[in-house]
Amino acid sequence: MANSRIPMFGSLMIALCVSATAQAQSGVDSYPSKPVTIVIPYVPGGSSDVEARLYTQKITESLHQPFIFDYKPGAGATIGTAFVAKAAPDGYTLLMTTASFTVAPALMMDKSPYDPIKDFAPISITTLTPDLLLVKAALPVKSVAEYIAYAKANPFKLNFATSGAGGINHLAGAWLHSTTNTKATYIHYKGGADVMRSLVSGEADSGVTPPLTAIPHIKSGKVRVLGVTTSERVKFMPEYPTVIEEGVPGYEWSQWVAVFAPGKTPPAIVNKLGAEFGKAAKLPDVIQKLEQGKLVVGSTPEQLRRLVAREVLAWRKVVQDTGIKLED
Repeated sequence: MANSRIPMFGSLMIALCVSATAQAQSGVDSYPSKPVTIVIPYVPGGSSDVEARLYTQKITESLHQPFIFDYKPGAGATIGTAFVAKAAPDGYTLLMTTASFTVAPALMMDKSPYDPIKDFAPISITTLTPDLLLVKAALPVKSVAEYIAYAKANPFKLNFATSGAGGINHLAGAWLHSTTNTKATYIHYKGGADVMRSLVSGEADSGVTPPLTAIPHIKSGKVRVLGVTTSERVKFMPEYPTVIEEGVPGYEWSQWVAVFAPGKTPPAIVNKLGAEFGKAAKLPDVIQKLEQGKLVVGSTPEQLRRLVAREVLAWRKVVQDTGIKLED
């Protein structure tokens, strides 16, 4: 009798598993069955806003559901980001954000309202923007090696421009100087436009900026490029070496825009969304409208996961090594 129950029990378990799998697949097939909200933790009109509208227009055509934008700016983008971290993990609340996603937790340490790894499911990198390490034309250096030698010979003499204390290019400058055992003085401005202006005027000696704002001044000879901050040379500026090539191992970072879901969102939904963003990134009109000084990516969820993991470690180390704090 006991033996006769075993196959019946086994058959029941198989039937339950098959049923659960079918239900899960049915849920993914029908997703999305209602509008999807994308939270943008910035004011309307920023880079993530423009990309969100372009990508979601294409994905709406594919999935036949609209994407609604909900702007939640403030506190260095942590308000909107933390909101999504606590949202229902059902694929109907997403986050579209920038590289500040990994910078803010490094600065806030245990006071951060979200964990960029545990609280989110990566979906896709939409674009990636390499930054350029620039110096003013009058500075007598023409390479990263010469810049480092100059900085070592003149501690704190170099004025490194940033778009704000605790911002990504402040940490990027701190990373460069700490890893090369050099010292600089940081001048904090109110935005990227001021960084470029300060370099052109000669008020600042060095800084990092995106290519699009720098190209006119590079061509006019008012600023000089020493290197790009990505791991490989940039296809639209292949003549400039990477900072890594120039002798600073591991110095790899970029400005990026990416999409995330709450941490416990089902992998099948995450992968479905990742595939849709990937398809949209290959469309000629998307590339044409976005690929101006940046790279259109449309990565897989795994590629975004690796990017976040690498940057979380990198920025935390910079903060630990330099002692940078939010009020600096």
